[in-house]
Amino acid sequence: MKKVLMTNMSSKGQVVIPNEFRKSLGLTTGTPLAVYTDGNTLLLKPVEVPAADTFERLLKKSRTAARAAGLKRSDISKAIKKVRNESRS
Repeated sequence: MKKVLMTNMSSKGQVVIPNEFRKSLGLTTGTPLAVYTDGNTLLLKPVEVPAADTFERLLKKSRTAARAAGLKRSDISKAIKKVRNESRS
């Protein structure tokens, strides 16, 4: 069921998510939220942090794929730096 409730943004850009939505979505203090926009609409989406063992498996797979592609640590560092610089401009 779609429902619309109203809230306001503070002078610091903070928004209160209505209690009814927090309860129905199981949001608690510290729940990480991804914020998306298409330039017109905002979408807040709870982010599920993977369990430690899942994260370790993903990390191992990504390292194996990077080695297979011939990437070095310095290549990864350069790519991260480039993306961070692009996002700031």
